[in-house]
Amino acid sequence: MTDRVYIFDTTLRDGEQSPGATMTHSEKLEIAAMLDDMGVDIIEAGFPIASEGDFAAVSDIARLSKNSVICGLSRANFKDIDRCWEAVKHAARPRIHTFIGTSPLHRAIPNLDMDQMAERIHDCVTHARNLCDNVQWSSMDATRTEWEFLKRTVDIAIKAGATTINIPDTVGYTAPVESADLIRRLIAEVDGADEVIFATHCHNDLGLATANSLAAVAGGARQIECTINGLGERAGNTALEEVVMAMKVRQDIIPYETKIDTRKIMAISRRVATVSGFPVQFNKAIVGKNAFAHESGIHQDGMLKNRETFEVMRPEDVGLSGTSLPLGKHSGRAALRAKLDELGYVVGDNQLKDVFVRFKELADRKKEVFDDDLIALMRINEGAEDHLKLTDLRVVCGTGGPAEAQMKMLIGGASKEVTTRGDGPVDAAFNAVKSLFPHGGRLQLYQVNAVTEGTDAQATVSVRLEEDGRIATGQSADTDTVVASAKAYVNALNRLIVRREQTGVDYDTKGVSYKDAGA
Repeated sequence: MTDRVYIFDTTLRDGEQSPGATMTHSEKLEIAAMLDDMGVDIIEAGFPIASEGDFAAVSDIARLSKNSVICGLSRANFKDIDRCWEAVKHAARPRIHTFIGTSPLHRAIPNLDMDQMAERIHDCVTHARNLCDNVQWSSMDATRTEWEFLKRTVDIAIKAGATTINIPDTVGYTAPVESADLIRRLIAEVDGADEVIFATHCHNDLGLATANSLAAVAGGARQIECTINGLGERAGNTALEEVVMAMKVRQDIIPYETKIDTRKIMAISRRVATVSGFPVQFNKAIVGKNAFAHESGIHQDGMLKNRETFEVMRPEDVGLSGTSLPLGKHSGRAALRAKLDELGYVVGDNQLKDVFVRFKELADRKKEVFDDDLIALMRINEGAEDHLKLTDLRVVCGTGGPAEAQMKMLIGGASKEVTTRGDGPVDAAFNAVKSLFPHGGRLQLYQVNAVTEGTDAQATVSVRLEEDGRIATGQSADTDTVVASAKAYVNALNRLIVRREQTGVDYDTKGVSYKDAGA
């Protein structure tokens, strides 16, 4: 028994098995490097026998890894195990992971009786141990395996040389109390159990993966198998970020340590979401966009007074810059005043009442009120003129070469024009704007929606720009999508200019506002 819990990440193996989540060779190497840097103890890099591509990825990850144990998966046969060893043997710390299904349903697949399966387990674990001194054995569908047979197979695997025994809840069937009890009984009743590490691998079919994993740890397991964002077969696996942060926050009841640098969780979560094509749901624990967002007026008021009133961890702990207080129809005066202060507006109580009424009217029409929406509310009757105005745009595009945009703009009342090229008509138009008015704004969102049907439909384009933490959104509509795109881009720039003027170049954009809108 140890107070250290080892984190075994199988994003590159079990996670990639999610339908449609296949990653390229370079993407696998990139994710493996991030896992290694974050402090993951064991990286299951793939299933070497599955394909030449999988073998090459595991082999290259083994060569390049600096800190983590590199593990490959193999079925219970010598050919799989040999292929796995060929891939992982280049690692400074290699591991062979072999498995077989032990439940009645899984024994029926290879048509083995209990004695035949016991013999195969002994032979395969022995063979793997003769190749590598770090061998993990898994009893697939362990939670639906008869107790006496499960105990027998674990005993055989330990005697054959396995150093880690994994007890998977392969179909996400078990409950936390059962998960803890199963590990506890195996440790108590199997000879040599105190000389190996017991692991848990839980699936999320009933939404209990993280709870089952932590319960198994309470029962004596000291290795948690998990994936980034909970990616995996069917409903997924235990999420690395959830178990790690749960152990960090609840040291009072889960007093175990890991090597994970939690400040790097958000970065790898976003990268895995990108390369796998599986976006993170907004309300996902720890890494979801709304995990540190508060819209309710009561919650926002409490957060402004003391963030601990509604947050059990700090966003900085997972690599975020701060908490988000998105404004919407549930927001109150305190949150509105705080946001206006952040934007550089000092308002009295009477003025706040007036702005609050108009803010509520707007919030009833929009899901979320952005900073530039508030600036527009504050600019009513100010007679402010836009600094930039698009006066003419002509674009040439086709199959013969790069697109070309000829643009004229009024900048502070002065007319300027330029001709630029781009990968397409919109890119060429945006390049023209940047050429005429250089700026540091980063494009965060470009979205086109058709208002009506047909080829003559009017397109509504939304553009969101970010510059030094300031976020501005522009929108325009036109039957010409490229013209609408250029106007929306210019509108966003005009709002960004106002943001600069309101906040000043040295304005501290940190604090309670969540600036990374890409989360």
